[in-house]
Amino acid sequence: MSTSQSRRSFLGHAAAGFSTLLTDRLAQAQAAPKPAQAEHAVTEAVSIEVNARPIPDFEPRDRSRRRFGSLQYRSGLVLTSPHRGFGGLSGIRFLDDKGERFLALSDQGTWFTGAIRYSGSKMVGLDDVEAAPMLNAEGRPITEKRLWYDTESLARDGSLVYVGLERVNQIMRFDFAKGGTRARGEVVPTPPGLRKLPYNKGLEALVFVPKDMMGQPLAGTLIAMSEGGFDADGNLIGFLIGGPSPGQFSIKRTDKQFISDAVLLPSGELLILERKFSWFTGINIRIRSIPLKAIAPGAVVDGPVLFEADLGHEIDNMEGIDAHVTSGGETVLTMVSDDNFSLLQRTLLLQFTLVD
Repeated sequence: MSTSQSRRSFLGHAAAGFSTLLTDRLAQAQAAPKPAQAEHAVTEAVSIEVNARPIPDFEPRDRSRRRFGSLQYRSGLVLTSPHRGFGGLSGIRFLDDKGERFLALSDQGTWFTGAIRYSGSKMVGLDDVEAAPMLNAEGRPITEKRLWYDTESLARDGSLVYVGLERVNQIMRFDFAKGGTRARGEVVPTPPGLRKLPYNKGLEALVFVPKDMMGQPLAGTLIAMSEGGFDADGNLIGFLIGGPSPGQFSIKRTDKQFISDAVLLPSGELLILERKFSWFTGINIRIRSIPLKAIAPGAVVDGPVLFEADLGHEIDNMEGIDAHVTSGGETVLTMVSDDNFSLLQRTLLLQFTLVD
């Protein structure tokens, strides 16, 4: 079979697999009772092997193309592991300024830490990867409590790490100064409206605005965004937690997109990663840019689309995004996909340079 035929076959299977996945998740949302523990959760900290295969071209149909909207493709990896707990990656945050050491989470209540290995500007592998269970205030895996496993969003404030749990619409805070991934989490008080977000369409993105971010009225605020919670006008709901002006705001919804994750750039731009599924086109993703200063209680915010991709590109169910600035001043975006522990999907790690 030719490469192009293999690719078309993969795309068809991927779209079919994703639609089956959506049906399965809907069925799971309606079923009762729920399992007490996630199927792929880890129960103790362990070093794991992660293998990486390079993705030389983001668009196999045009291998010479490097520019995609406001982004330029740098490199990508397909990640696999013999460890059954690896997968389901829903968020990623870098722990250094070089874009090397990372903290990621799966939607099964699992931490992943490690380092991206580079050759020049291209990613070539992962080193020193460790998986560990998220712990509750009693030091037990959070997955032991019914429904407390759908960990979908991640934010950092120095050593403090915030995690959003979608099904129960709660936020936990971990102080990594107290044991790193062995730190015990505590539940953070949240607005009543956040708790009322729809089941399995709740908390999907968390961003913390640094306290020392000069000129930003939201400095010290935790921004929480829903995947599919709508206001009266059909826009997506967000919350400002803590900080100088807590409250609720809305993100204008266009093109039937749902929020997957977000990252705040040093420039004050909030980049929102979005996705949608269509029976005709499969998975589509995009990135929108919204000025942080536009966000305030009661505001409805919108911004231009910087990037779009579909199954004609090397994407999957992209759920996590972060950014770092190189020593040369380039802003690099890193995206990760949630394979839903399905043989029909892939765990991808993609990097792009923001050129506009």
